Amino acid sequence: MTGARHDVHKAYCAACGSMVSRRFRPGPDGRLEATCPRCGSLERHRFLSLLLGALEPDLHDLDTVVEIAPSRQSTPLLDRLGARRRISLDLGHDKREVDALASLTALPLRDGSVDLLVCYHVLEHVPDDCSAMREISRVLSPRGIALLEVPIKRGVVTEEDPSATPDERVRRFGQSDHVRWYGDDFDDRLLAAGLSSTRVTPPTLVGEAAVKWFRLMAHEVVWVARHGTAAATPTAPHGSGLTAAFDAVLADLARTQVRLDRARERADRLAAQRDALRARPVVPQARHGADVLTRLRRAVHL
Repeated sequence: MTGARHDVHKAYCAACGSMVSRRFRPGPDGRLEATCPRCGSLERHRFLSLLLGALEPDLHDLDTVVEIAPSRQSTPLLDRLGARRRISLDLGHDKREVDALASLTALPLRDGSVDLLVCYHVLEHVPDDCSAMREISRVLSPRGIALLEVPIKRGVVTEEDPSATPDERVRRFGQSDHVRWYGDDFDDRLLAAGLSSTRVTPPTLVGEAAVKWFRLMAHEVVWVARHGTAAATPTAPHGSGLTAAFDAVLADLARTQVRLDRARERADRLAAQRDALRARPVVPQARHGADVLTRLRRAVHL
């Protein structure tokens, strides 16, 4: 069948707010369908956008928002929060635009001055990560929230070796500038620094069915950390109204897709029948007309 193919939108990018029917591009490490073809966001940026939305009641009237090692995709998401001050920090010079160069172990910020701090994939680079966690705790305001993400392996404790050579780090930790793989004790490290935390994953936030629609990674973990030394709920609770709503919407989309597929199959069959009729040989009419004329002439002579 010729013509455009009209599918139900295949995905929603929470980072740019677009319904996307084009295929998502591979990620930096070759992950399939990781990069939004419209805004270039990756799974962690789309999950961050959804997480900020879920935390919206706690993120109103923000004074100071800090982002450690900002990215082109995450910065606009934090700008939307409308904080009175936005500060971006990084340790060294690279292509990212930052407000100041600073170490996570010595933040140039006042005690209790930050309402939201976002630190994605930084702690695994820091030799003294416990000092960095204490700094995060120090600068958070009483209402402050830190969103943290690190590479983690389940079922093991943290493996680290800041003295490892770059080649050894690649083999053991995945990158030449990583000094550890975090394990199940990451929550305990945060707690020792004065931060209680809750693990949030895409399935716990939006439901299993919506993970693919939002183009997220089901195994991604973000720690929502706050002041306190009491053990926090280790994961976000299941069964929220939000996940039920997403499940209902996606079920309806799936039914619509089935109806579209069936209609497309019927249209393809009709098109095939049409083409078959066009290809059928036409019975010549000229001979039949000549025979009739001959009979008429004979009748006249009679």
